[in-house]
Amino acid sequence: MSGRQPCPVLSVHPTRALVDEGFAVMVEMLPPGFAVTLRALIHSEDNDFWEAYGHYVSDDTGCVKAAEHSSLGGSYDGVEPMGLLWSMKPVPGSRTGLRLRKKDVRTPLNVQILLYKGHMSDGFQDGNVLASVAVERWYLAPGVRRICTAENGLNGTLFLPPGPGPFPAVLDLWGGGGGLVEYRSALLASHGYASLSLEYMNPRIIGGTTQFVGNDYFEAAFNMLKDHPLVCAERIAVMGLSFGASVALGLTVNSPVVEPRCLVCVSASHIGPVKGSLSDVFAEISKNSNNTRYDEENRVIWRDLLLPIPDDPSKKTDVGRLKCPLLLIVGEDDQNWPASESAEDIKQMMERAGNSHLLTVLSYPDTGHLIEPPYSPHTRSSNFMSQQRAKGEIFFFYSFTKCSLHCYKNNLCSVHFVLFRMMKISPSVVLGLIFCNENTSLHRDIFS
Repeated sequence: MSGRQPCPVLSVHPTRALVDEGFAVMVEMLPPGFAVTLRALIHSEDNDFWEAYGHYVSDDTGCVKAAEHSSLGGSYDGVEPMGLLWSMKPVPGSRTGLRLRKKDVRTPLNVQILLYKGHMSDGFQDGNVLASVAVERWYLAPGVRRICTAENGLNGTLFLPPGPGPFPAVLDLWGGGGGLVEYRSALLASHGYASLSLEYMNPRIIGGTTQFVGNDYFEAAFNMLKDHPLVCAERIAVMGLSFGASVALGLTVNSPVVEPRCLVCVSASHIGPVKGSLSDVFAEISKNSNNTRYDEENRVIWRDLLLPIPDDPSKKTDVGRLKCPLLLIVGEDDQNWPASESAEDIKQMMERAGNSHLLTVLSYPDTGHLIEPPYSPHTRSSNFMSQQRAKGEIFFFYSFTKCSLHCYKNNLCSVHFVLFRMMKISPSVVLGLIFCNENTSLHRDIFS
């Protein structure tokens, strides 16, 4: 920049917001037709660095607006207002198999937005930084309460929204990787739900023997929500991802205690021994371990472990007995779980049983297994180590490709709409709490 030219002004609005809220990145005071690079950088909790960048040219007024102007290259191209987040990748030279996932929801995801002179694709450490802005992305909104619970032998975390309640609630079941994953429940509570994130994959020592939890464990969790003074007992949903979705389906059909108002299953399959324990399910899956495939880069493809869809009714959950609405969210390119085939079979089973009016299927092309909150970085594959596997391998987990990003935005909006609609909350509340709607007053004021 010449000595006569004013310093460029980089702004991001808002600089502190929930992770599912969009932001506006703008550069002013540039010469017209000036080439710049916008870059986002995150230093993760795992001590890895993630980056995304776009190449821009200022307009006739000397401005660059990421929400309106096209990126001419970089980690994304075209008009992509949130490309600086969803296109993030580990910086060159990083460890393989990485995935950006927030572990401690009590702290923000800190993002640096940087402006460089010229169009850069590498050598950022030596580049000329013209301006920078620090941005905080939160899963936990102000006032949300995080409560660790060990009641009745449970291992979970309960998140409660601010306010007196009672709140609609969600029992949140993550997948087969195990551990206590809190960020989805934290985000749900930030949008008005009481949400219990439940760890259930770790074996317990019971009577001197190692055992997986049974239905009584999940029933205790459901009852804990139901009996909580800040929860509306008649408005509890169960939400599961991957293996957690399979557990959710089985519980809702077979348990006399777990009777949710609605059921949301992401990347689900209903295949597994009817009324079988977790141990029975793992044993059944392991019988087909020879169906595991590997691609040319030795990445694991697991979807064939449950295929073909069995005709034997004892081998799959009888969804024809469902009495509550079911929302299936399907990635049509899921390489981990046969979600598309399972959704079609579930539809046929419910049509035959006469309860297909309870079923809603949201199916997205070019979308994989791990469907994450909006603007999360696309992770085509990552290292996966379950509680049953001593050694990690690289699995196809990618959440979605670029062309399905906007479909995913509709996806999460639909999740919120269906949950509230099924729980008979007023439409005005639905609109105020819907995910991804950065124009609502809730989003604008939540961190003010």
